[in-house]
Amino acid sequence: MCALPVATATLPTATTNMSGTNKRRGGVVDWNTFYKNGYPKEVIVIDDDSPAPLPPAQCTRSKRKRIQQENPSVVPKKRAQQAELPAANLKYPCIDDKDGHLIFRANYILKGRYKSVAELGKGTFGQVFKCKDIIFGDYVAIKVIRAVPKYREASRIEIRVLETLKEHDPTNQYQCIQLRSTFTHYDHVCMVFDMLDQSVFDFLKFNDFHPFPLAHVQDMARQVLKSVAYLHDQKLVHTDLKPENIMLMNSASRTATVRTIENGKEQKWVKQVLLNTEIQLIDFGSATFENEYHSSIVSTRHYRAPEIILGTGWSYPCDIWSIGCVLVELYTGDALFQTHENLEHLAMMEVVLGKFPPHIVRNASQEAKKHFYNGRTRYPDISTSYKSREYFADTKPLAEKISPTTQYNRLFLDLLRKMLMYDPKKRITPRQALNHPFLHTRFDEFGHVDEPTPPPSSAEDSSTSSSFH
Repeated sequence: MCALPVATATLPTATTNMSGTNKRRGGVVDWNTFYKNGYPKEVIVIDDDSPAPLPPAQCTRSKRKRIQQENPSVVPKKRAQQAELPAANLKYPCIDDKDGHLIFRANYILKGRYKSVAELGKGTFGQVFKCKDIIFGDYVAIKVIRAVPKYREASRIEIRVLETLKEHDPTNQYQCIQLRSTFTHYDHVCMVFDMLDQSVFDFLKFNDFHPFPLAHVQDMARQVLKSVAYLHDQKLVHTDLKPENIMLMNSASRTATVRTIENGKEQKWVKQVLLNTEIQLIDFGSATFENEYHSSIVSTRHYRAPEIILGTGWSYPCDIWSIGCVLVELYTGDALFQTHENLEHLAMMEVVLGKFPPHIVRNASQEAKKHFYNGRTRYPDISTSYKSREYFADTKPLAEKISPTTQYNRLFLDLLRKMLMYDPKKRITPRQALNHPFLHTRFDEFGHVDEPTPPPSSAEDSSTSSSFH
């Protein structure tokens, strides 16, 4: 809204000659009557040189607000609220991009308390800002939801999920990120969380995608399974488990020379090794209560279970499939299924895990059945690109990715096969996985048995994570 220039005008006195030319709505003005309560000292005059309204690019997403900017005489309802914001926001008003994302600006104040420092990430739902709490002085992560009705509605479900998890685990022993508070900034729902460190994926990328040490894979598997077992106990399915949604509490690392045996020869390379493997599970924006509506498509492509692609219905077991894919990625440094479309994905599964059972194909949706012929996938077809064929050519059976040459690999491979069963009804549960021998055997750096450890009396006892120095 444009400011109105103020000018002082000389007012007529009682003796000023008001001739018949001074008419208002066809009548002669009696100024003595008009100013019967006294003369004002000054009046506001609108100058012809008033600044033009803001251009469209500077307007907010709301049509109502755009009209107010074009017509300064319309007083915005939130004017008093805006005036209460810190001065930084008067310089940078709330502005969204065309998709409803709040445009990030450093030092922008949210809720009169959180000063924006950096944009940590951006996705379908919105963004995550790193902010400083100017009251307590610590840093927080604020998830700012897009100003789009369907995402605002989804955020309310996420808040309900987070509140449920916190209510039943106030001390956070199950390592699911906890919600501090929520508020609304214009049309953006905002969620405040503790500030964590890098994601597991970011550390992999930082480390040139060198695989994690064997003991780290084992320890992270234990923690993720414990967290997901707790989710399932609360009748929740996460649906989007992936390395990006597993956060490190501390990414401090040391430089180490790693030795492995490949094809009978010792290999050495230098990489960064975490000092501590403690993690937390994040992003419950797609989490679904078991008794509520299930979207037909969930999970990020690389970690999507076959029952989702085949349209046979999904539930808790889809989380276990995702964990299996994640663990292979931690062990090898590469995603298990480097894929971008359904036929290619199903064909890669066939190479990695073997032929689909007939009853799985039989129960698939009509659309999914088109990808099969005589019990096998129709890959490649006439639409298959050369790039797809290249990716597919690099696909190897699971036993070649994790060669069963050591006791570590043999036990790990056994656990993975139980996680990656085509039939979700036969897939291992998180509680069963937590008692698998792989998670209770100590190994040396080459994967040989160091010292067997008996399984805990309950799954809860398996929750401790390790520090590595």
